[in-house]
Amino acid sequence: MHSSHLLLEEPIRMASILEPSKSSFFPALTKIVGTLGPKSRSVETLSGCLKSGMSVARFDFSSGDAEYHQETLDNLKIAVKSTKKLCAVMLDTVGPELQVINKSEKAITLKADGLVTLTPNQDQEASSEVLPINFTGLAKAVKKGDTIFVGQYLFTGSETTSVWLEVDEVKGDDVICLSRNAATLAGSMFTLHASQVHIDMPTLSEKDKEVISTWGVQNKIDFLSLSYCRHAEDVRQTREMLKKLGDLSQTQIFAKIENVEGLTHFDEILQEADGIILSRGNLGIDLPPEKVFLFQKAALYKCNMAGKPAVLTRVVDSMTDNLRPTRAEATDVANAVLDGSDAILLGAETLRGLYPVETISTVGRICAEAEKVFNQDLYFKKTVKYVGEPMSHLESIASSAVRAAIKVKASVIICFTSSGRAARLIAKYRPTMPVISVVIPRVKTNQLKWSFSGAFEARQSLIVRGLFPMLADPRHPAESTSATNESVLKVALDHGKQAGVIKSHDRVVVCQKVGDASVVKIIELED
Repeated sequence: MHSSHLLLEEPIRMASILEPSKSSFFPALTKIVGTLGPKSRSVETLSGCLKSGMSVARFDFSSGDAEYHQETLDNLKIAVKSTKKLCAVMLDTVGPELQVINKSEKAITLKADGLVTLTPNQDQEASSEVLPINFTGLAKAVKKGDTIFVGQYLFTGSETTSVWLEVDEVKGDDVICLSRNAATLAGSMFTLHASQVHIDMPTLSEKDKEVISTWGVQNKIDFLSLSYCRHAEDVRQTREMLKKLGDLSQTQIFAKIENVEGLTHFDEILQEADGIILSRGNLGIDLPPEKVFLFQKAALYKCNMAGKPAVLTRVVDSMTDNLRPTRAEATDVANAVLDGSDAILLGAETLRGLYPVETISTVGRICAEAEKVFNQDLYFKKTVKYVGEPMSHLESIASSAVRAAIKVKASVIICFTSSGRAARLIAKYRPTMPVISVVIPRVKTNQLKWSFSGAFEARQSLIVRGLFPMLADPRHPAESTSATNESVLKVALDHGKQAGVIKSHDRVVVCQKVGDASVVKIIELED
């Protein structure tokens, strides 16, 4: 895997670019989050998605009810069993999303330079002159000259399902706008996005809270994607809520940065959240186009240095209807990897796209190619410099394990962990080889019954670049001096051999606790 590691800064023999890539058990170190929906909910398609490299399934409650999503999740569980591929579950909240209500569901055609009125009066019929919306405070939030986007899907500039409106005047509760382009809106509901305008709605709606405390609790969700996160306080309040919901106290919160408000408070949000989703769809219309790349690079760098997973959205939109991405999209995916993304999130491409399995497979192949030219050496030095001295005990062990693995050209790093923190720290230094994180379950009791923790920790590493979890036998403690560690190590090595990432005579770096000490050791495998 790492032997073919090239650097873009070094001269590459152009003909070598054409050499076919070797397939491996782990398609790529970068993870893929797939949004499940109408085109990706059958057991057969889900099995294909898992085999192609999807490791997190996202359930978007903007459409579909709890029953619909439950059916999809039940199918996913069957697919996980049959493919033996682990998959984590992410619940995506609706948040303060503004919507246009089209009760008749008749297609609405808007002409360029025509006037259209946005009104909170939902009794009115949607037409090319009037669009009823689900928010009464829009007239107070906008002013003449502001930009509003309305669309079936988000405005990308290259399609005819979205319209770009400019506020012409505010009349009582109504907002009269000038349409900048022609478009046809079809369906019962469209998203409305007011660019760089503060919308006075709670980040977690009552509907969101209900879904989390019912569907979320019932399915022990691994991740909560907090849509339209604008302040660190949003994350704190959500965490307080999760703490009261039993098992969900372990659920990780990923803050979704979707507008300028979230961007402004990015540093504080990053401190509070477990990970970040850069929602480039909404951000792409909230920011001037020439600033989008700058935000992406700066945000990914901050996430990397904090050792928190960063997820990027809206990469291969055109694959919703096409079997191949555009040149720009293919380059965009590779740049996301080179910029430091942990995972790529596919939305419409898998939700309603015609080629969900092929899309995951294509994105995975592009990620794998980009990983081969990722400048790990430079990245490692940058991270060590950022962390500074004195390093914490764990950070020092993690960075040493990665440095040793690269120096001895190890085929994998095996890390024993119970909370998952040690493994995540190793992944923070972006080793060029997979990290098998052996999660040792811990016994818990509430005086009535015994239970094991560990499944959450294992699944939550499925969104971290380079981490591949394996749940150990609970009879083996994570800190031990006896032979039990050796037997767990043997299981992990067998797992690696089976997966084809470890062969005889390979070197493997092992990171584990022995008593109070953390140990990094290098082992060379015999025949």
